[in-house]
Parts: sequence; structure tokens; C-alpha cells
Amino acid sequence: MNIGLFTDTYFPQVSGVATSIKTLKDELEKQGNQVYIFTTTDPHVEKDTYERNIFRFPSIPFVSFTDRRIAIRGFFHAYQIAKELNLDIIHTQTEFSMGWMGKFVARNLEIPCIHTYHTMYEDYLHYVANGKILKPVHVKQMTLAFCYHMTGIVAPSERVLNTLTDYGVKTPIQIIPTGIDLHRYEQPDTENLRKELGYAPDTPVMLSLSRLAFEKNIAGVINGMPEILKQVPNAQLLIVGDGPAKETLEEQVKSMGLSDHVAFTGEIDNAKVFHYYHMANVFVSASDSESQGLTYIEALAAGLKTVVKRSPYTEELLTDKALGMNFDEPDEMVSYVVDYLLNGSKYENQEMLNKRLSEISSDTFGQNILAFYQDARLAYEDVHENSEGISN
Repeated sequence: MNIGLFTDTYFPQVSGVATSIKTLKDELEKQGNQVYIFTTTDPHVEKDTYERNIFRFPSIPFVSFTDRRIAIRGFFHAYQIAKELNLDIIHTQTEFSMGWMGKFVARNLEIPCIHTYHTMYEDYLHYVANGKILKPVHVKQMTLAFCYHMTGIVAPSERVLNTLTDYGVKTPIQIIPTGIDLHRYEQPDTENLRKELGYAPDTPVMLSLSRLAFEKNIAGVINGMPEILKQVPNAQLLIVGDGPAKETLEEQVKSMGLSDHVAFTGEIDNAKVFHYYHMANVFVSASDSESQGLTYIEALAAGLKTVVKRSPYTEELLTDKALGMNFDEPDEMVSYVVDYLLNGSKYENQEMLNKRLSEISSDTFGQNILAFYQDARLAYEDVHENSEGISN
């Protein structure tokens, strides 16, 4: 198949969505498909740079998310390109500019258009005028408008499925979790990385890895450090990533007198991220804004125990202490983290881990998406033929 992926976010931007799209592209191409990325221009990519099968459209920084972009023109140009490429299906990855462009192109080419709903927008309303303008009802209206006339929708988790169903979306929805390339997480030599970071081989290290945004609640993890240090005095927390909350978090660490036990790396090249998972002893997240939580399955792929805020998705993912633990209250987070730091080697079940990794592998992800494409094409053809029959 010739497949067009339409997205506002793609490399070199760093995000879970960009990683998910790159993984999808690679897996679909492995299965013999031609995949084309339709995305926004990026200040880190020079205008005349050649990027194979990537088409960039003029864009500006998005309101309140200045590290994200929104296309300002290019609908007819995208249609012309897509027509030349003889696209069979379009898969949108955003509800904003490039998503609407994808819908426009699909409608004019008379081909199916499916969509992945990546982001739980109600968790981000505070970014726009401190939540005084946009309300949850506006998110519902926007979602219904965008999903209308879609051939099918991919929900990365049950939480997304339930949200879309509650909004009243009628388009067929299928849960297909994003997968990851397990080969990238094979055990590397982490001794040098620990040395670079100033850690001894036996230093107990907690890892937080995400965009440093307020809704990720990294502050909640930092708040737990004093109690953790009472039981594991040499514990370290490494915070990997960058974002709007960084200065606030750094000030929190300083004001709590934790500078000797909490370090910030800033943004890390995506190709090097897996080293950090292998280097750590436990992954921890207090975020409750995840639609899926790509970092959670990346941690699992590296064999890293995870302690995360409970959600319907994490309850399905972390079903045994050999994989990780869900917490509801801060004291539970502290208890689980301390247990893993002191006794992590006790909780091993390789057979269970291998089974879970098979479920979240990029191979499985690609196969499931491709099957959904094929179903969507059949459904589109049935609807199209029926509508022609009625008109005749």
C-alpha cells in the first residue's frame, strides 16, 4: 500500500507522538509498504534539506506550545503530491492543521482516512489562558468535529477509547497500543554512562524521563525524595528531558535541599535514550495525564522495574511486581520505589516479561495497524458502493 501519515509533530521534534510515528513508518515499510510523512517545517531542518519521503509544509509555532508547530497553508499542494504518489490510505496523527489537511486530501482522492487519537487534551487546557477560555466541552466539540466522517480511529489505550465513547464519537474505534523496537533495548554497556553522570556502579538510581511539563507531575516524584532518602540515603533521582516546567522543578529541588540527590540532564538525543533506562534501577512517574505512556513500555523493554500513577492502561500493563507497580497515594510510591531499590533482584519473572514484550513489540504494532488499514479500506469501499447505488 501507499500510505500517507499526516502529523504536526515529527523528528527532529522530541515527543512520544513523533517516536510513535517513526516506529509505525519503519514497521509498515518492513512489511513492503511505501510510507510518506506529511508534516510541518521545523527550525532545526534547513529549508532545502532532502528528506526521503518527507514533505514539510509552511508552519508557525503553536499558541502556548512554542516547541510545537502548526501548518499555515498547503492543502492543495498536499493534494497534488498525494495524487502523484497514488496514496491508498491516509492516517492522521493530529486533530489540528495537518490532520485537517489529511482529511481534505482523503476526501478529494476518495480514499479512506483513519486517525490515531494520541493526546488527552483536557489535561492540557491550563496552557491556554490558564484554562479560562477553553473548557472540556470545547475539547468534546473539537473531537466530534474532527472524527466525523473518519473511516476508523485508533485508540492507543482503553482510557482513550472510553473518552472518545463518552464524547459520543460514532466512528469505529480499535485499541492498538503503540509498539517499540525491542532490538534497540538490548543490554548495552552502561558503566561509562554512570561514570559520566557521577554515579558509582552500585549507586541506586531512580529515573524520570519525559517532557518536563507540569501535567507530568514530576514535582510529585521530587516531593517523595526526602522519605526515600531516609531509607536509602545514597539514592539518586535523574530527571531526563526538557520543557516548560524545568526552571520550576530546579527551584523546587534547590528549596528542598536536594541538589546532591537530584540531577537534570536536559534533552537527550532519542537514539541514546535507551542507555538511560538500562543505567537506572527503577523508573518512576507520578503523571496521570498519559493516553498510553510510551516511556512505561520503553522501561519494560529495558527490563527496568516501573513505579507509576495508577490508570486503566497501567493496570493492564503492570500486572505483577516482576514488571512494576501502580500507586494511588504518594506514600505508596515511596514504599514501592524503596523496595525496588533495595530488593529489585528478588522480583524477576523472565517468562512473564517476554510475554508482555511480545505484546508491545513494534512488530505486533505494525501488524495490527496494517490489519486495521485493510479493514478500513473494505469498509470504505462498502460505504462508497452503497452510496453510489442509492444515488443511482
